[in-house]
Amino acid sequence: MTDPFLTTDDVPDDPRAMVLVLHGGKPRSDRAIGSTSASWRRAAWLRRSIVPQAHEAGVGVWLARYRVRGWNGGAGPVHDARWALDELRSAYGDTPVILLGHSMGARVAVHAADHPSVVGVVGLAPWWSADDPVSTLAGRALRAAHGRRDRITSFRETSRYVDRARTVATSVELHDMGGLGHYMLAGSRRWHDVALGSVLEVLAAQVPRTGR
Repeated sequence: MTDPFLTTDDVPDDPRAMVLVLHGGKPRSDRAIGSTSASWRRAAWLRRSIVPQAHEAGVGVWLARYRVRGWNGGAGPVHDARWALDELRSAYGDTPVILLGHSMGARVAVHAADHPSVVGVVGLAPWWSADDPVSTLAGRALRAAHGRRDRITSFRETSRYVDRARTVATSVELHDMGGLGHYMLAGSRRWHDVALGSVLEVLAAQVPRTGR
């Protein structure tokens, strides 16, 4: 099995916050992920698109790549995300981290959100269900964006998860992406703008509370 992989280049000196991008995947697959993975490449495009403005705000952006494609019950990708968060903490100390996940990546994010570095989660076309925890979001902010033409994951399930999260998260918001679908190809610029805007919203809401 391959090891988790991180794209860590092009980070501003002494960032005031970091974003960890988490890509999508499949419900079940033990296939190793390489640089040709469509889900990983889509996340890499997202990262490249938000890096310039993130840097202007003093925010660095890392991208994680899991060892295998599948959720497979969650243990594997969540372990990989926690490993990446530990690497971030080793590199940048207690710098606050925002998890930015697409599809399965958003599911991974809410399972790993109780890591001490994490101050919030941004989920794009998230794969959330009643089985996913909200307790991990206690003291953290949540932002989600979902299109109503998504046929892979459910806008309705996202709305239900967001409603549950309101009981524990410091702030919660769901962006209705209207007629956009799952893969963030149509309307890509709008997806990227919402992703960056949501990250900066979380940072503005949470960092004063952490004393940074």
